[in-house]
Parts: sequence; C-alpha cells; structure tokens
Amino acid sequence: MFFILATLSAFSVGLLVTPILIKFLKRMKIGDTPGGRKIHKSFIPSMGGISFVVAVGVTLAIWGWQFPLPDIRYLLGAIGLMFFVGLSDDLIELRATHKLLGQMVAVTLVVVASDIRIKDLHGFLGIGELNIIVSYAFSAFTLLALTNAFNLIDGLDGLAGTMACIVFAFLGSWFLINGLESYALLSFTFLGGILGFLVFNWHPAKIFMGDTGSLTLGFTMGALIIAFMERNSGLPDGSFLKFEPVFSVGIALMMFPLYDMARVFTRRISQGKAPMSPDKSHVHHFLMRMGLRHDQVTLILAGLQFVFIFLVFILRDFSDHLVLSVISILAIALGYRLDKVTVKYVKKKVAIQPKVLEIRALRVKQKKKIMVDKNGFKESRINLN
Repeated sequence: MFFILATLSAFSVGLLVTPILIKFLKRMKIGDTPGGRKIHKSFIPSMGGISFVVAVGVTLAIWGWQFPLPDIRYLLGAIGLMFFVGLSDDLIELRATHKLLGQMVAVTLVVVASDIRIKDLHGFLGIGELNIIVSYAFSAFTLLALTNAFNLIDGLDGLAGTMACIVFAFLGSWFLINGLESYALLSFTFLGGILGFLVFNWHPAKIFMGDTGSLTLGFTMGALIIAFMERNSGLPDGSFLKFEPVFSVGIALMMFPLYDMARVFTRRISQGKAPMSPDKSHVHHFLMRMGLRHDQVTLILAGLQFVFIFLVFILRDFSDHLVLSVISILAIALGYRLDKVTVKYVKKKVAIQPKVLEIRALRVKQKKKIMVDKNGFKESRINLN
C-alpha cells in the first residue's frame, strides 16, 4: 500500500505540473517546429521531462524519509546532473564533447561513488570476477550505451514513456520483493511521474519529453538495471525470482533501444554515413511508413517488449549463453521480417500511385480547363451586358 500511495503521489504531481509546463513553454516558444526529420505537423512544446522529474522530487520529499535513502544519495545526485545535461542540450544545444563530459561525470558518480557497477560476469563467456579498473570501464561504457540508446528512441508520441513504464514497473516490483526498498521507491516514483506525463504525451502529443526527459530516463533505468544485475547475482541459489541469465534480463529490459541503436548504426555505416548522422531509419519510422498511427506503433513495440521480458522470465533457470542467443536471434529475425514487409508495402504503394509525369500532365490539363472556364465565364458576362 505504501508504494501504491507513492506511485499515486508521483502520478498526481505529474498530472498537475504538466499542463502548467505546457502553457509556460508555449508562451516562451520553447519546443519543436515541424520540418526536416520531425514528423509532427505543428509546434509542440518540448522539455516535458521537467514534469516527471519534479514529480519524482516532490514524491521523494514526501515518502523518502522512511527509507535509508543515503545509500542512493550519489545516484540521486547523478540523476540530477544528467537532468541538467539534457535541459542544457534542449535550451542551447550543447557540443557533443560538452554533452559527453557531463554524462561522464554523472556516470562516474554512479559507478565509482555509488559503487553501482558490474563486478563479475559469473562465467559468461568464460569470464569471472573483473579487475576493478576493467569493472569501472565496462560499467561506464554499459551505462553510457543504455542512456544514449534510450535517447534515440524518443521520436514518437508516447513511445519512450511507455517503454520506460514497462522497465520501471518490472524493476520496482523485483526490488520490492527482494527487500531493496530505496531502489523500489525510486522506480515506482518514476513510474507514477511518467504515467502522469503520458496523459499529455500520448498521441496526439501536447508535449514532448526532449533530451531533458529521455537522457534522465535512460540514465536512471541503466543505473537501476546494473544495480539489479549485481543484486540478483548475490541472491542465494533457489531464491524466489533469481534469474540465472542476469545479462539476458538486462538486455531484454532494454531490448528495443539496444536493437534499434545497433540496427541504425549498422545501416548508416554500411551506407558510408557517420553512426550519429540523423535520418529516418529507426524501427518506428519503418512502421509509420506502413500507415500505422503513433499510438499503434507504440502499442506494437510495447507488446514486443513484453514478449522479450516474458521469454527471459520463462527461461530464468537457464544460462546466459542459451537465453541471450535465443532473444538475439528472435530480435534479428523480427527486424529482418519488418524490413521485408515494409519494403514490400512501400513498393506496392508506389506502384499504385500515379507517376510524376502523369501528375504533372494532370495538373497542366486542370490548369487549362480552369482558364477555359474563366474565359467562357467572361464571354457570357459580355453577352449578357
């Protein structure tokens, strides 16, 4: 009941703050205008991440005193720092080096100060305990990858928020069941705040979360996933909800962002482009080309995310070598099928559309008809006079 109340508190604050934020951002003209890679058709306020970060802060101030929050004080500070990195990027478009520097400071707070890191691979790929320097480097790279992978999927109404809700709901429940109450409280407050934001971010969106929100969410989820992986590995054998394929679970929780990032980077590099060059080759862009609405694409991808999580839950007693192979092959197969279906649909659509020359000839013909009609109208007026 306590965690339900905390979630409802965050939801209520998010629900109250977001419309105020929308009005303020519209007045200040801070947001995204249509054009280029933007697929919306009117000005939409951005920086909506402010609303659920405020919701989390207020909720933690109300309920957090009951738990030993000092054990996550560095994590909270790092989340705040990542929030300001995203906020600055939305306002003044930080240079890539400055943005990466800010992210690295936040990552260092989590990996070094909070000691939330991957310390042991537990036999995966034949590797056991990691050297401390290797552990710091690998954990920092993993957290940066998860953060920026999630940032890349924020291109559709409600998509990033929905994916985050799924992850926070899973992590919050797992932490609560295993007695990690401070992590559970953080997960559930984010869940409530995002749900309040989604009311206004669902298609047709009245506000976007921007880098302010997507970087904060990706970073928080990445840190909590690493914490989950290490805490899970420390559970005694036979414990309730202990996952043997712990790396597979971490990947499954972020399967869509990770797959989308790997897919997009591979396509761009194969075409001779820079990996970070913007385009419309993301999975959600392909689904939109098939005529699906924003909300339909979001629900489809959320459903697939549930499938991967359910799959690793069913296979929780098997090793990472098996489970990771299964989910990787499934993801690649689904992606390959998506490409085939999309290309076939687009070709069919192009085939039934009139050719450019036909359209031009039709326009010329219509223009001549209008001119003839106008001349005829003028002659009839002269005769009448």
